[in-house]
Amino acid sequence: MLRRLAPALACLALAACATTGPGTAPEPIGDFELGFLVPVASPNLTQGPLSRTATPEEWKAAVDAAFARHFSAFEGGTFYHLGVIVEGYVLAQPGIPVVLSPKSVLIFSVTVIEDATQTTLTAEPEQFTVLEDFSATSIVGSGLVLSKEEQLAALAENASARVETWLRTQPWFFDAPPSGAAVAAVAGAESPAQGTGDGAVDAAKDAPEDSPEDAPEAEVPPGQ
Repeated sequence: MLRRLAPALACLALAACATTGPGTAPEPIGDFELGFLVPVASPNLTQGPLSRTATPEEWKAAVDAAFARHFSAFEGGTFYHLGVIVEGYVLAQPGIPVVLSPKSVLIFSVTVIEDATQTTLTAEPEQFTVLEDFSATSIVGSGLVLSKEEQLAALAENASARVETWLRTQPWFFDAPPSGAAVAAVAGAESPAQGTGDGAVDAAKDAPEDSPEDAPEAEVPPGQ
């Protein structure tokens, strides 16, 4: 059976290579730039049936590496912090018949915090579920081909890509008003003579207007 699948798997692998472009700069997510990344495992981390076992520390390390690599390329100039909570998973086991081989799955939640104001932008943590990619390994069961560490890394990378897609649908990073620090910097750079401060505006409003009768008469030189 595996011999019959070999040509199809080879085509899939070549197609995947043809559609990837390493080194390509990603399209910005508005003003998003990654600040702190805080990956944690839920105290109630759930391991699904027919799954390899991964420790909370292993999940934290895999998520940290994948998200840091994925989001470090975005340099929008405004820092946002991401909290990633691993809640449940299935890592396909080796040694299980191909027909019964489970798919690897990761369930996790994300919280987004804006750095300058420390505002939590997500009213509730946003929950996601990601599967392993459809590939040569998933056809025969990734547990038969990949190590546990490779499965962790693949799911964590899929998770980071899923979060990027979601972030692009949020309004937080696009057409944002200038922060208080930016407004203060601009105001400080202006000259007091420009009258942009509140005091200057109030003084201008309170100043009496000169009437034509109050204007001094122009002196006419002798002989004219």
